[in-house]
Amino acid sequence: MSNPDTCCGIVPYFKVAPGKLAEFKALTLRFVEKTRSETGCAYYAFSFDGDSAAHCREGYDDAAAVLAHLENVGALLGEALAIS
Repeated sequence: MSNPDTCCGIVPYFKVAPGKLAEFKALTLRFVEKTRSETGCAYYAFSFDGDSAAHCREGYDDAAAVLAHLENVGALLGEALAIS
């Protein structure tokens, strides 16, 4: 018998404001550190396209883990949006 697939992924893209890449990269390190404590996170990493775009590839065990993650990083998301 197979098990149901409950994995959920999020693929946010961020447009980084001109001159703010270093600040945004520093913020991504805080995201990664904060996410490390989440038991339902399967994978989480950022990549960059030049100096104006960032992408976060992230996966979670289930929808509850996604909601827990969003609660955990909510304040950081606000900071990211302010510099993107």
